[in-house]
Amino acid sequence: MPSALESPEGGEEDILRYEEMEDNAVSPLDLSELLKEGTKESHDRAENTQFVKDFLKGRIKKELFKLATVALYFTYSALEEEMDRNKDNPAFAPLYFPVELHRREALAKDLKYFYGEDWKEKIQCSEATQQYVDRIHHVGQHEPELLVAHAYTRYMGDLSGGQVLKKVAQRALKLPSTEEGIQFYVFDNISNAQQFKQLYRARMNALELDKNTKERIVEEANKAFRFNMQVFDELDKIGRSLAEEAQDGGFPVHDGKGDIRKCPYYADKLGTAGPGCPFHAAVGLARQPLVQLVLAACMAVAAGAAAWYIL
Repeated sequence: MPSALESPEGGEEDILRYEEMEDNAVSPLDLSELLKEGTKESHDRAENTQFVKDFLKGRIKKELFKLATVALYFTYSALEEEMDRNKDNPAFAPLYFPVELHRREALAKDLKYFYGEDWKEKIQCSEATQQYVDRIHHVGQHEPELLVAHAYTRYMGDLSGGQVLKKVAQRALKLPSTEEGIQFYVFDNISNAQQFKQLYRARMNALELDKNTKERIVEEANKAFRFNMQVFDELDKIGRSLAEEAQDGGFPVHDGKGDIRKCPYYADKLGTAGPGCPFHAAVGLARQPLVQLVLAACMAVAAGAAAWYIL
C-alpha cells in the first residue's frame, strides 16, 4: 500500500489528494463520530488522572517520564506488530500508515537517549502495560476488526494532545532543543497533522462495517482508554515512592526519612539501582574520627570569623 502522503506517481506530497470529509458531510452514524461521542467520558476520565494532570502542569519527574516511555515502547511494539500482521486485512488495511504513524523506532531512540546503548537490558514491561499488550495481541490475532479501536485511540491522541505533552516534557525536564528524548512525539512524515487526521477519519468511515461491529469497536476503544488509565495509575503510584528530584536536573536523593527501600538508588524493580544512596554514604563518612576532627576545626574557624565580624 503506498504512503498516504505520496502521489500515485510517487512525486511530491499530494496534500490535495487527502481523502478529506467536510464537517458538514459527516454523519452521526459514521465510525469516527461514534468513536468521538462514545469515548468522550473515557477521554475525560483519562485526562483527569493524577498522572496526566501533574504532567500537564510540568510536575513530571525524569525517572517517571523514562518509565512512561518504557510503557509506550512495549505498547507500540505490540500494536505495530499486529498492524503489520493485518496490513492486508480489509477490516484494517485502509488505516495502515507505517511511514507516517509507526512509533516503535522513535521510542527506541528515546530509550537509547535515557538509558544508553544497552537500554534493552535495563527495561522491563510493567504489570499494567503487560495487560494492555496482551489485549492488543489478542485483538490482532482473533478480532482484527477491533484493532481500529486501539490504533485510533493511540495515534489520534498522539497527533492531538500528545503535541502539548511534548512541549511540557521538553521544558520541564530541560531536554535538548534538538528533540532527543521526545522523538515519540515527532512525526516527520506528516506535514499537516489536522489534514492527516481528517484523512484517517475518512478512511475509518469508509470501512465496510455493520452496526454491531461499529458498536464493538467503540466498546474496544473504551477498553483501550481503561488500559491507558491503569498504566497512568501505576506510574502515579511509582511516582509517589520517588524522592523529589533536584531542580537542576540532578539525581534524586534519599532524604534519610522513611523506608530506605524507597530510595531510588535501591529501587531495583525500576532498573535504576546505583552503587549506594548519597545520603547514607555522607552520614557514614561524617562518622569517621578524622572527618569529625576536620569538621570541628572548620566550625571553630567559622565561629571565630563570625565573632570578629560582630566585634
